[in-house]
Amino acid sequence: MKKIRQFLFFLGMTVSFIVVVVTNYSLNTKIVFGLIYIIIVLSICGGIMLENRSPYKTLLWMYAIIFFPLVGYVFFIYSGQLEVKGHLFKKKREKHIEMMKKMIHCRPSELSQGFNEKEKSFADLVETLSQHPLSCYSQTEVLKNGDETFPAIQEELRKAREYIHLGYYTLRDDKVGMSIIDILCEKAKNGCEVLVYHDFIGSSLSRKTIKKMRECGVRVHGFLPLRRSFFNQKLNFRNHRKIIVIDGKVGFVGGMNIGDEYIGEGKRFSFWRDTHLKVKGEVVQTLQAAFLSDWFYITGEELPFSKYKAKELQNGDGGIQVVTSGPDSSQSVMSDLYHAMVTSAKESIIIATPYFVPNKDIRTALKIAAARGVDIKIMVPRKNDGFLTQYGTNSYFGEMLNENINIYQYEKGFMHHKILIVDDKIASVGTANVDIRSLQLNFEINVFLLHSKTIQQLIHNFYEDIKDSHKVEKQAYRHRSLLERLKESFARLFSPVL
Repeated sequence: MKKIRQFLFFLGMTVSFIVVVVTNYSLNTKIVFGLIYIIIVLSICGGIMLENRSPYKTLLWMYAIIFFPLVGYVFFIYSGQLEVKGHLFKKKREKHIEMMKKMIHCRPSELSQGFNEKEKSFADLVETLSQHPLSCYSQTEVLKNGDETFPAIQEELRKAREYIHLGYYTLRDDKVGMSIIDILCEKAKNGCEVLVYHDFIGSSLSRKTIKKMRECGVRVHGFLPLRRSFFNQKLNFRNHRKIIVIDGKVGFVGGMNIGDEYIGEGKRFSFWRDTHLKVKGEVVQTLQAAFLSDWFYITGEELPFSKYKAKELQNGDGGIQVVTSGPDSSQSVMSDLYHAMVTSAKESIIIATPYFVPNKDIRTALKIAAARGVDIKIMVPRKNDGFLTQYGTNSYFGEMLNENINIYQYEKGFMHHKILIVDDKIASVGTANVDIRSLQLNFEINVFLLHSKTIQQLIHNFYEDIKDSHKVEKQAYRHRSLLERLKESFARLFSPVL
């Protein structure tokens, strides 16, 4: 009904505008169509007011629709409704919750008694917001960069006997991609169930490669292809997750997609710094549930839950929770958890992200933490993979430096991992950047760690990365050129969709 109404409004506005501005009809005819145009615009503005947005955003969209005929309304349809996106993915949200409840069950453990109150409180918050319980019978292993990640993935793929489920934002058919795809094809030929989805915008698979995969028995689908999403306003919502589940025994999740650039053989960067995780135990079931939820949304096929059971471990490494977020969530789960981590900090905060475009809540939390004496270190790449992301990120340096927050720019190559560590005790690793796109628009998946040995490895790697980084000095930043300031201010205008 909503899409029909929008189409009729746009059609009515277009016809009325053409009659009034372009044609040579009589004055009375133009007055009639002018009144129709005004009535439609007032109806749209009334609908915007009823959505109860913040006052300045309400006025902004009303001005855009009134003073930029047609263009303003089109832009509103595809960008202005990002805040009220719940209805677009209502069915996916309902199915996701159903799958999580049916599939995810974690055994109680005495290990959790060793957690302090802050850790217990955070684990409870994660479960409340995401419905994902704490697992003390899971293990994680840090995989640094592509030279550790891809061999580990290939090794486990070759061991597969029952099924392989793989979902990625970027899946290419270059050298690295084909090394994975060839194994998938081989396994499918040998009787394994091989299910693959890739984001339609983020990936670049040729028709020839897709045909090859399907002929081998690999079932492969794109997430929200353009032909389906252009008219239903879902174009801007992408699946940024990176998920692999193999036989319920092992899973992979983290920052790395599948392509040559992730081993430093891309066109722009000769070195790619990233972090991935190999996981075992109960949390594999959460990865599995996330994949099946996405698969159902893409294909409409509901696979039997009982067929995909994670293999249990008798011991674990601290507490682990896998959390999914996206426009199908009732709230901005990842943003709330990042905010909670920052506000809980007593001693230190470590952030590594390729795109630092934090929302107001996280910026405020960082400033308050710094005022409380928390040592904060933020690392971003010196050279980014896009003009807007580069200067959009740089535009937030001033606010942070004014609060004596340390900012480092990684110089060895492109730094792409997404890590947040608080007080050396709580950490997050996954696909969600500290930017508005990841926190509000994309489908993401992160692993939250409590009291885990993996955290110490992440901290060690961060300080190793500082050796390849340049510290941004407050005085140098203040004296940057007018051209740099203009670039930053321009890029910041696009921060809601970066």
